Amino acid sequence: MMIWVAIPYACLTVFVVGHVWRFRAGKLTWTTRSTQLLESRLLRLGGPLFHLGLLAVIGGHVLGILVPEQATEAVGVSESLYHAVSVSAGTASGLAMSAGFAILLYRRTRVPRVRRTTNSADRATYALLAIVIVTGMWATVGVNLFGGGYDYRQTVGPWFRGLFLANPDPSLMSGAPLVYQAHALAAMGLYALWPFSRLVHAWSVPTAYLRRSRILYRRCAPIPATPAQLQTEPRRLP
Repeated sequence: MMIWVAIPYACLTVFVVGHVWRFRAGKLTWTTRSTQLLESRLLRLGGPLFHLGLLAVIGGHVLGILVPEQATEAVGVSESLYHAVSVSAGTASGLAMSAGFAILLYRRTRVPRVRRTTNSADRATYALLAIVIVTGMWATVGVNLFGGGYDYRQTVGPWFRGLFLANPDPSLMSGAPLVYQAHALAAMGLYALWPFSRLVHAWSVPTAYLRRSRILYRRCAPIPATPAQLQTEPRRLP
């Protein structure tokens, strides 16, 4: 009950309340704290790999965890077909995300100018992300691709949905393999850390630009005056 009910609800509560507090009290800090000006070559490679892979992984989790097995079977998706698509797509997207994360981690730790901007929240975020990625790849590749396989839709999925239905069954997770338990706990820790890190930028969509009729830009260099302006403007005394 403590590990699979109390801790998840505590982390989800911090996730919600922390975002409200951060938005109200620290709106000026709601930013990515971008380091693109400090180093851009590695960022151009690792950023898209990580984010595109992450979006694909999130889509796979939504289908595998939030959508019940009965729903996919009702639309004609058999368990064997789901397993084949899940393992192949999950492996591909996981490898892309892992490669992007490795590049970003190298950039964060090995580029001096970027390393100097790293704070405690960044270190904790990278550590939890590393655990989530390693355990997720272990479960996908090690267990379901090369191992004997494990039907997490019978245990992890119902337990996670039960948290939002206020009816979690801790016995479902207590009997799951250790790698799935570690993956779930690391993800819960990441949820609790989310409001206090740069991850809040995930909720910032620049919709305000859609409502603006015109956007002004400033030039870096002054615009030279035309001959007509030189004739009409008063001559300045030295």
